[in-house]
Amino acid sequence: MPQAFTLAALPIVRRWLCGMALLACGATHALELNAATEAQLDGLRGLGPSTTARILLAREAGPFLSWADFMARVKGIKPATAAKFAAQGLTVRGEPFKAESP
Repeated sequence: MPQAFTLAALPIVRRWLCGMALLACGATHALELNAATEAQLDGLRGLGPSTTARILLAREAGPFLSWADFMARVKGIKPATAAKFAAQGLTVRGEPFKAESP
């Protein structure tokens, strides 16, 4: 007999559905960091629950003004990570991440 669906599985299902929705949309649909929900952030590849929590906590102090502001305020977000998120459609104030030239 199949195992019954439990309420404990809801976060896993929600995260999976958000991830599938983001994959279906591709990078053509921007996800604004300052407006993204927890579920939307969790749907980004490479962004786990602890980093999502740090982003939301930092955002409570005010919106991110730029990618540089985002990277300065959220531990663990470096240019390579920002580039990966931008490739999935994440923007800050409508702007995709642009790596600085050396």
